[in-house]
Amino acid sequence: MKVSNALFISAASAAAVPNYLQDTLKETLEDVKEFLEGLPLGHFGQVHSISIEDAINRVDLIGTNFSSLPISSLADSPLFKITSFKGAGGSKGGNKDDAEKATASEDGEEDQTFDTASTDSTGSTQDTTQSPENLESNQSAANSSSESAASPSSFSDTEGTEGTQQSAVAGTCSSPNVRFEWDDFAASDKKAFVDAIQCLIESPASGRFSPARNRFEDFVRLHQSYSPKIHSKSTTQQTHKFILWHRYYVWAFEQVLRDECGFDRAFPWWDEKKWAGKFAQSTIFTPEYFGSLPTAVNGNAICINDGRFAGLQLFIGPGMTVDYQHCLQRAVDEQVTSQTGMDSWNACMARTTYPDFHSCVEFTFHGQGHNGVGGIMADAIASPGDPSFFMHHLFVDYAFRKWQLDDASRMTTISGCEDADTCQPLTLDSVVYLGNICGDKCPDLPVRDIIDTTNGHFCYRYNY
Repeated sequence: MKVSNALFISAASAAAVPNYLQDTLKETLEDVKEFLEGLPLGHFGQVHSISIEDAINRVDLIGTNFSSLPISSLADSPLFKITSFKGAGGSKGGNKDDAEKATASEDGEEDQTFDTASTDSTGSTQDTTQSPENLESNQSAANSSSESAASPSSFSDTEGTEGTQQSAVAGTCSSPNVRFEWDDFAASDKKAFVDAIQCLIESPASGRFSPARNRFEDFVRLHQSYSPKIHSKSTTQQTHKFILWHRYYVWAFEQVLRDECGFDRAFPWWDEKKWAGKFAQSTIFTPEYFGSLPTAVNGNAICINDGRFAGLQLFIGPGMTVDYQHCLQRAVDEQVTSQTGMDSWNACMARTTYPDFHSCVEFTFHGQGHNGVGGIMADAIASPGDPSFFMHHLFVDYAFRKWQLDDASRMTTISGCEDADTCQPLTLDSVVYLGNICGDKCPDLPVRDIIDTTNGHFCYRYNY
């Protein structure tokens, strides 16, 4: 639904309206205000973040001795000399049917279910979500599977600056799919991408992530349910599963777009750092694609009324709330988005250990990107309700991949905290759970299978 310009009436014009129409006009203007203005900003909270200066001074590491934790290496694994499959990769000008498909097997997989939460007549919520511990109780021992994505006209499977990773670990892929930066996409590719997301919004929920009302909300509900396990509680209570979990989560989103909505192009990513301080001017936040990025009005976020997701209504969030209808809404703060530029990028890329890099990313350009877009994106728990979430986390994954490429050992070793409460060591055997959101393609997997995007379960890279 779009709001007509005719509804915007000045105070002088309103005063000229006959008395018998004043009440009707007032009600109409209140309806328009309610449509345009979203919830107060305080409803969403903020994603944990620190300043660039604090990142440079390493304040995100105060009180935490990650260096004392053991480092787990693929070289120590019995899988080191096993190659389980050749990963699938698109060929130039090819399509989904042309791509080689890898097979996957599960041993004793059981469904994981998500309980509902109840909402009373006042809108407050009694959360009855299962704990992440219960949701994660059914681990599936899985061999590898891989993407079989089709390619747009701009796709090329020849190597760019990265080079293909070739090693003896399980699941080496020789022809990875390429993710292209948004501005390198043709207009038709951009349209196909947002159309595919809209397809998920219009598709029925799977029924496994109740009370999600559509397939897109399945992803919002999954993130909401697992959020206590996949986000750090503070700079001194961290989980270093965060980047790894979101890498798998965004990959799963890609699989569902392809398998259920026919998306047959290369996958996009967004180079967020080049828009630092001017997110509202970026080429994703436009009336053609993800919709505009307005500032707050009277302390409220603004409902998005243009773009492919204009008028989108959500029922998961804010926070752990469910069955609460609210619009897709944003409230940009460019002072915050300015923190996502090269200074924070360089500060994080200079970190030399995985936990140090991870905490820097989570608390700098990751947190600032969420908070800068504002509204639903500032809600750490239900932020996937804004489709731009996935572009933001594709940038985070891009940063992770680039950091790994600076040192080959970063593709095969891991350390840090698996959980934020007790800091149990994160190892290659630590399991990442996605609730099988993309079916057999999304089994519960150990870190060793997702640490490298061109070895193990995945077969993709970035165009630069």
